[in-house]
Amino acid sequence: MNTHLIALLFFAATVVIYGVSKGLYQRRPRLWLSPVVVTPIALIILVKLTHTPFTVYFEDTRWLSWLLGPATIAFAYPIYTQRALLRRYPVTLFVGVSAGLCLGLFSSWLLARLFGLPPDLAHSLLPRSVSTPFALAAAGAFGGDKNLTVICVMVTGIFGLLIGDAFLGWLGLRSSVSKGAALGASAHGFGTSKAYEIGDQEGAVASLVMVFTGVSMVLLAPLFAHWVG
Repeated sequence: MNTHLIALLFFAATVVIYGVSKGLYQRRPRLWLSPVVVTPIALIILVKLTHTPFTVYFEDTRWLSWLLGPATIAFAYPIYTQRALLRRYPVTLFVGVSAGLCLGLFSSWLLARLFGLPPDLAHSLLPRSVSTPFALAAAGAFGGDKNLTVICVMVTGIFGLLIGDAFLGWLGLRSSVSKGAALGASAHGFGTSKAYEIGDQEGAVASLVMVFTGVSMVLLAPLFAHWVG
């Protein structure tokens, strides 16, 4: 079969699987039925069963990845509508961004050391805690592979989505600002979507922290790359 047709079919399959899983999740809101969990698993199984090379799958579905950029920028609207939060909680937001950035980098560096990861994977892992468009921009400064960085970002986001809310409950956090800041800083877009499920203010704070953390990562990546070697 023509590779262009295969790529087009996988594009359609990706959209259909996501749409079906989203509808299922809306009817039965269980974490394991979340589209960001079901869709990747279903696609991995489909790619493996059909022995389709990743380059063929990515030929047309790359446009979905491209939409991550506009989607991230779209988070600016709820930030604008909740701009009073900037004036009310400047210190909390600054701490959330700073803590998320530093802890994300340190935990990535620590994981690489503990498991003895090869340099390519270790460098690709460093920007995993920010949204994909920002992570891709920062990956070059760290000397990482952008394809590996995307995978690391996805795994981090899914993990944060699955355990984030429960972990915050275990910590006893009651402040909507604290919950939003933690989810946005640790699990970027996935965490932000979960924050919006909790409440509008949590979502707005998560959006704000996610964007500022991503921008800070891109701007400071050359400096961090020098420190981590």
